[in-house]
Amino acid sequence: MGVLSPQFGSLIPSQTMQALEGNYLNFATGGANDFAQQYLPEIYEAEVERYGNRTLGGFLRMVGAEMPMMSDQVVWSEQNRLHIAYDGVGCTAAGSQLTINNGTNVLMPNMTVVIMDPNDPSFTVKAIVDNSGAFDPVGMGAANLVDVIPYTRANVNAGAVAKTNLKVFVYGSEFGKGSTGPVTTGQTGAGDPWSIQPSFSTFSNKPIIIRDRYAVSGSDASQIGWVEVATEDGASGYLWYLKAEGETRMRFEDYLEIAMVEGELANAVQGAAIVANVPSFAGAGGGAGTIGTEGLFAAINNGGNVLSGYAGGLQDFDQVLENLDTQGAIEENMLFLDRKTELLFDNMLAQQNSYGAGGTSYGVFENSEDMALNLGFSGFRRGSYDFYKTSWKYLNDASTRGGSSNFVNGDNIDGVLVPAGTSSVYDQLLGTNIRRPFLHVRYRASQADDRRMKSWLTGSVGGAATSNLDAMEVNFLSERCLCTQARNNFVLFTA
Repeated sequence: MGVLSPQFGSLIPSQTMQALEGNYLNFATGGANDFAQQYLPEIYEAEVERYGNRTLGGFLRMVGAEMPMMSDQVVWSEQNRLHIAYDGVGCTAAGSQLTINNGTNVLMPNMTVVIMDPNDPSFTVKAIVDNSGAFDPVGMGAANLVDVIPYTRANVNAGAVAKTNLKVFVYGSEFGKGSTGPVTTGQTGAGDPWSIQPSFSTFSNKPIIIRDRYAVSGSDASQIGWVEVATEDGASGYLWYLKAEGETRMRFEDYLEIAMVEGELANAVQGAAIVANVPSFAGAGGGAGTIGTEGLFAAINNGGNVLSGYAGGLQDFDQVLENLDTQGAIEENMLFLDRKTELLFDNMLAQQNSYGAGGTSYGVFENSEDMALNLGFSGFRRGSYDFYKTSWKYLNDASTRGGSSNFVNGDNIDGVLVPAGTSSVYDQLLGTNIRRPFLHVRYRASQADDRRMKSWLTGSVGGAATSNLDAMEVNFLSERCLCTQARNNFVLFTA
């Protein structure tokens, strides 16, 4: 087997850091510079795009949106499950008393339940609730204890050993003739009526301030170079500082997205260390517990689905579908994959005899296959789900998560599944349910200051007249965070 050199994009950083006073051309240092002054070489004035399009952004623009906010924190509420179910339920030996170990017990008398053992498919018991610690913790002994009476057997658990991993869910209720409704005690209407109050889960995130700067002296700003450069707005010329300024802006715009993907909240100990040691944080308001932000990868790790070691088999992918069925069952989903994982998907689909051909609805692309293909997506259908997959440059580029580790040893992030469309969440400010993209960015903005993407000039060069500094400083700043809503429907593919 041959050896490829360099190994998948060996990294030699091209950027350099210089003191502002040294940013000038010097042909008096000897060596090649002297040679260049004696004999005129044949010079190509245009730069070669050695690494193609080097920007990495576009992911969030494709799947999300940006909206302003006016606070140090964004908080949203998400609906919990509608139906009542528990796993990890225990049952006494040769008895019918259940112990609710996960969640708050809300089982009440007259509710009918199904009791299942995930480790024993033959074990299924239908029962009715007799008494519950949810309303009688003293009489029951504890709030999480429930007494049930099976319909067709003497006890739920007929064995001599207690069961510890049962699943219990409510499938209805049953009342006697002439009853007055759900009550906590008795069969004749005596006792207090019961009802189930809905609950919700609250999530939050905080924005971070991202900054960058480019500086050029007045001398270099007026120095002509031999390489023709082009700026983002289409202007061209031989002033090198235009190139450097443009690349600083491009790099900063990529950071705005990458920070939302990779961001992580600091714990108390490390947050205190950051405040104590990192420049600009000393004495920062808000304290050590407000350092960092929760990015996409962290959000999915904390509350989403993680598939480790995807091997490219249909059986592996069907595990994802089975898990999606247990969550929101959102029909349209987008797959952003590294090259290796994308090829595994292609191989999987190629083995299915034109699998998915003509069977995919391109609803997220206004039902246009051409639009999907133009944006770099290919669609396929499995079960009741439509998937649109594409290669994610961020996972392939050698300057980020790509490179040799991705192809040889396996990178820790191979791809992500993002549900398409919007979710319904409760907005505490508006006091009502609203529709939001599952993935969107919130940035600080008000009538006083819009911090989505700020840029300004300081110094005395390039039109700036803010100080006596013989230089131009281009400043960039943004304050933003990512909202990953309904993260239980996201999937992270890891090595």
